Amino acid sequence: MATQMQTQRTQHRRQAATPTSSLRLRDVMTPNPQYITPDCTLQEAAKLMDDLNVGTLPVCVDGQLRGMVTDRDITCRCIAVGKDPQTRIVDAMSERPLWCRDDDTIDDALAKMAERQIRRVPVIDKDDRLVGIVSLGDIATKSGDIAKAGDTLTEVSNPSEPDR
Repeated sequence: MATQMQTQRTQHRRQAATPTSSLRLRDVMTPNPQYITPDCTLQEAAKLMDDLNVGTLPVCVDGQLRGMVTDRDITCRCIAVGKDPQTRIVDAMSERPLWCRDDDTIDDALAKMAERQIRRVPVIDKDDRLVGIVSLGDIATKSGDIAKAGDTLTEVSNPSEPDR
């Protein structure tokens, strides 16, 4: 039974791969994302996340990506260890984040997401300026390839560490 289901899923993946493999991230990304600067506070970042209903924000200087910060970064790296809400975001952000170029293919982005187990990636242009964010949801809904996005979500959702 499992073998038949795996075969069907593989066939579906192959059928779905053709139309989307030529789509570029600029075709499916969310353009012009809000971002914060390294000197913003944890509280300011958390408030903006709440206002925008997002869990991650790019950190930029003059439009160039310097890092990413998530609600989990704020909670686990800062609040859980007693840092003040006025702490600068530079102390919570992930430096050197994974990113993609706006002319990368969807398949390129999905492979990077699966490898690093992340659901959204900042997108930069040829001048290294932040131009968008692409999420698994963007890829699924805007490319029509729910199967590929679903397969990547399965890989992203596998625990990277054993239970604590």
